[in-house]
This record gives sequence, C-alpha cells and structure tokens, in this order.
Amino acid sequence: MLQDSINTINIDNNVIIKKCISGCRKSQKELYDTFSSKMFVVCLRYTKNQADAEDVLQDGFVKLFKNLDKYRGEGSFEGWVRRIFVNTAIEHIRKAKNNINDISEGIENSVKDNYTNALDNLYEKDIHHIANNLSDGFKTVFNLYAVEGYSHKEIANFLGITESTSKSQFSRAKAILRKLILGNKKELSQIAC
Repeated sequence: MLQDSINTINIDNNVIIKKCISGCRKSQKELYDTFSSKMFVVCLRYTKNQADAEDVLQDGFVKLFKNLDKYRGEGSFEGWVRRIFVNTAIEHIRKAKNNINDISEGIENSVKDNYTNALDNLYEKDIHHIANNLSDGFKTVFNLYAVEGYSHKEIANFLGITESTSKSQFSRAKAILRKLILGNKKELSQIAC
C-alpha cells in the first residue's frame, strides 16, 4: 500500500515535470505552489532578511524551471529541488560579497566539539531563529552541515575553504549557539521568577 502511494507521487511528479518542461503555466504554478513555502524557509537560512530570501527564492525557481529537463528521476525530486535552492543561496552570498569574513585558515580546529547536547534538544525553527544571530560565515557552515546534511568536504568545495576550516567553523558556531541558548534559558528563568 505504501509503495503504491510512493509510486503515485513519483508518477504525479513526472507528469507535472513533463508539463512544466513543455511550458504549461498551470503546471509551473502547481510546482511553484508545492515547493515555494518549503524553499523559502531554506532561503531564509542563508540570508540576512526576508527581502534577500525572496530574491534567492526567485532566482532558485528560475534555475529550477531552466534545468527541469536535467532531472533524471533518480532519488527524491524534493531533494533535487532543495539542492538547487541551497546552491542558489550560496551563489547569492558570493555575489553579495559577503565573502564569509569569519572563515580564516589561521583558526582551524580552535574549538573542541563538545556542545552537541544543547543543540540536539532544540526544534529546527528554534535553531533557525537562534542561528540568525550568527555571522554569515558561521551561519552558512552551520546550515550546510547541520541542517542540509552536507559533509565538511562538500562544504569546503562550495565555499572555497579547507575541510578543517569547515569543521572548525562548525564547532565555533555550535559554541556560540550554546552560549546564546544558555543565555536565553537564563533570561527565561529570571522572567518566570
């Protein structure tokens, strides 16, 4: 029964994809409506504000529709779409000359990775809200690794840094997030008293 449901979803995606490629505006709108809210959240993770996220979203959909014929039907279509939007966000960061100033080869491996517990207990929306307090460099590496699931090697290739710098930036981002989380927790407990 579950396999039939999965096959139906794949068939529906394939039909919509083919119609979009042929220029059917109704199918393009359906695809946009299906993915726009999810991809907007992805865009927000990598941008400073809603306006920038909207720009990335628009650019991402332009790329999606331009490259739809390259989707081979292998793996998750949503995963393929997400990758386009993450790559578009990274390109936006580069274009905006936010060149991830925090990433420095001289500070590799400077923070130990022992802050997992506090982050493991948060919901994704809470982490996203708190992660917005990170600088662009830390936020980008954190999102690519912790949220999107890219390896440090992939992140290094995306951002033009070393793998150990990516690891270091991720550890430093977690340390900063831990301080922010504990600070918010302390403030909340003082308000409750």
